[in-house]
Amino acid sequence: MSDVVKIFDTTLRDGTQGEGISLSVEDKLKIAQKLDALGVHYIEGGWPGSNNKDIEFFKRIRELNLSHAKITAFGSTRRKNTRPENDDNLNRIIETGVSVATIFGKSWDFHVHTAIQTTLEENLQMIYDSVSYLRSKGLEVIYDGEHFFDGYKNNPEYALDTIRKAEEAGANWIVLCDTNGGSLPGEISDIVTAVRKAVQVPVGIHAHNDCELGVANSLAAVQAGARQVQGTINGFGERCGNANLSSIIPNLQLKLGFRCISDEQLQSLTSVSRYVNEIANVHMPVNQPYVGTAAFAHKGGIHVSAILKHPKTYEHITPELVGNKQRVLVSELAGQSNLVFKAQELQLDFNQDNAKTKEVIQRIKDLEHQGYQFEGADASLELLLRDAYGTLEEKFVLESFKMIIGKSAGEESVSSEAIVKLNVKGESVYMAAEGNGPVNALDNALRKALVQFYPDIKNMHLADYKVRVIDEKDATAAKVRVLIESTDYSNSWSTVGVSTNVIEASWQALIDSIRYALIGKQSVTLQADGASEDDKVRIMNH
Repeated sequence: MSDVVKIFDTTLRDGTQGEGISLSVEDKLKIAQKLDALGVHYIEGGWPGSNNKDIEFFKRIRELNLSHAKITAFGSTRRKNTRPENDDNLNRIIETGVSVATIFGKSWDFHVHTAIQTTLEENLQMIYDSVSYLRSKGLEVIYDGEHFFDGYKNNPEYALDTIRKAEEAGANWIVLCDTNGGSLPGEISDIVTAVRKAVQVPVGIHAHNDCELGVANSLAAVQAGARQVQGTINGFGERCGNANLSSIIPNLQLKLGFRCISDEQLQSLTSVSRYVNEIANVHMPVNQPYVGTAAFAHKGGIHVSAILKHPKTYEHITPELVGNKQRVLVSELAGQSNLVFKAQELQLDFNQDNAKTKEVIQRIKDLEHQGYQFEGADASLELLLRDAYGTLEEKFVLESFKMIIGKSAGEESVSSEAIVKLNVKGESVYMAAEGNGPVNALDNALRKALVQFYPDIKNMHLADYKVRVIDEKDATAAKVRVLIESTDYSNSWSTVGVSTNVIEASWQALIDSIRYALIGKQSVTLQADGASEDDKVRIMNH
């Protein structure tokens, strides 16, 4: 049986220290449930001694029936010259009712003298007293050696003394922290090896990403004998972030043969990763390894020709192992293999010698010459192909739309109102709606017109909107390209529009987004995914 590596997730605590990341108690509870379903072993809920939000989280998490993860509360060692039973921070941890406490202490003599301004001996006693006190209350204790690697490089004997003191006091785990994120994988490996010779208690790693080595350093530590990895989903965290569990877990399990979570749980990694981004209102980089939309995307004709023969030619794993999927991008630079792949995926009769096929290829090239970009708008491409081959069932037809944009003297903002007229299932539907901008107003009017016929449309929303001027030399008369990314909470798709009028371009992309959602290719999966009504409202309001 493969060695087990315990996964410790600190998205809810260390992750929220990242710039722009703010999670409500409701957000944290929802993410905790997803992490539990993913199979992580520990979920660090927060620091109850620092804010009321985390105190409320620990009260409410007791009401959830988590099936796998242990909830842990975070804190520091006792204050200097204070008895542990009189330390508010330690007592707040105990009052949460958790079974696991994670506390950090100083490993670097420089920090002892400069940050907490005490003696090396008192720091050792602070570590011992704090761990011993929490253990006496029946808690499992994970001791985080803050700045351990910097401390070891500066004064190895004292750094080892700090973790020996934690072991002596009964710590269940000793986690070595590269708090400044400045260590290299070779250093991590050597130091973890030395630590394992110095202590008997199991060792873990907590890496930061300041040198973009958070994942590499975590893997190096495991290969040197660490059996717990701390990190965050998508690498959220202070400064440059924490080690990214969305990459660490598949690397450990698929590349190095360690056991972290079940194969079935691993298949949910992509959806969990994207869920966390949605809740945090953070746009995921398309090129994020394993879970990004471009992680298994292919554009070059030679590449696509090869993967048609066997995906292994240009894919390091099968995407479905982590819940992702293969994508082929189509542009005027791509070869016919790209279109062959796309047509096969859609089960279209794509014969390269067929007149219809040649017509489609020329149509794509003409559109890209006009400024369309299908490599970033896979949904618009699919609609184009389905329409060309007669397999597209139109769910509605636009008859007209009007925009009213105005601003009165003394008003601070511009008002936007859209009026749309559609033919839906033989009925003429006329609807108006306001918005905080013309695109939002159009979106609102479309939804109001269509939701009575297609109720699931309320579960999709726009996730991103980009405008690019194509011909800058034409100034205000230049063409613009609008790219819209939409999501139904577990899936996402992109559409494109091009025009000299930004509203017209936005309309094209918006219409394609809704058309794509309604053809069944992207059926809304909120209920199947177990999301509550509150989840839906939360995402729709982003």
